[in-house]
Amino acid sequence: MDGDGRGFSVEMISKEHVRTIFVSDNGREGVLFEGVLGELENLEMLEGSVLSVRGSHGTLMVDLTEEELRGLLTKKKGSD
Repeated sequence: MDGDGRGFSVEMISKEHVRTIFVSDNGREGVLFEGVLGELENLEMLEGSVLSVRGSHGTLMVDLTEEELRGLLTKKKGSD
């Protein structure tokens, strides 16, 4: 796995909430993971560098600082 870029993880409490997992045999093609996090329960920054979105069916975590998140949200508001 490439060390460049952002890390992320998705943890689902049951495979019944996973809609699609597609991994190509060709390493250059994409990967698709789709599911349902369920009702949103919590959104928080962990250790100031990981955005955690927790739902009733699972958790999505992305390496993203609070400063980066604020900058992206501000940039998005300005383009609307």
